[in-house]
Amino acid sequence: MVEFSLWDIVRNLLWAVPWTLLLSLIAFVGGGLVGLALLVSRVARWPGAERGVALYVQLFQGTPLLMQLFLAYFGLALLGLELSAWTAAALALTLYTSAYLAEIWRGCVNAIPKGQWEASASLALGFGEQLRHVIGPQAFRIAIPPTVGFLVQVIKGTALASVIGIIELTKTGTMITNATFRPFTVYAFVALLYFAICFPISAWSQALEKRIQRGRH
Repeated sequence: MVEFSLWDIVRNLLWAVPWTLLLSLIAFVGGGLVGLALLVSRVARWPGAERGVALYVQLFQGTPLLMQLFLAYFGLALLGLELSAWTAAALALTLYTSAYLAEIWRGCVNAIPKGQWEASASLALGFGEQLRHVIGPQAFRIAIPPTVGFLVQVIKGTALASVIGIIELTKTGTMITNATFRPFTVYAFVALLYFAICFPISAWSQALEKRIQRGRH
């Protein structure tokens, strides 16, 4: 057993925080781009897009993120496509995030009254112009709170990447626990650090939601 002071435990966990944040950022940005492409293809009613995107969403929302991580890392390797643990985690988290964001944003677009589509069409705006100048800005305003709120889920979801060897906050906690045999202390600090990251984001999301609701009245 290795002797770790409380400061040693906290210091080592703090070193892992940037990797958790980086993985979250990659998943959120990548998932946002893929989710936006899925949303546009669905709203534009491209041939086959409705069913294809619905199947994609059901697939990634209906299976555990843990299984998706295993399949991205071990499953693709069996097919001859060997990815690094970081690449596999980023891929799995991006696909997972995109499925949820596509649905969140679709709901926001659907919340825009049909009259807005009809009014913009009467001005001879094309589909892209309707989205960019009329529908998009209104849907974006509605989408901010749930999107920010979902970011918390993404951050917590990165903890599962530890199972394929990503050394982030949870994996670092496990390594320190194995060295110190003090799981309660170590994981208590891990939980506190996740809380310190996620709570401000949750609070911001709730504040945004209240502000938007006040703006509607």
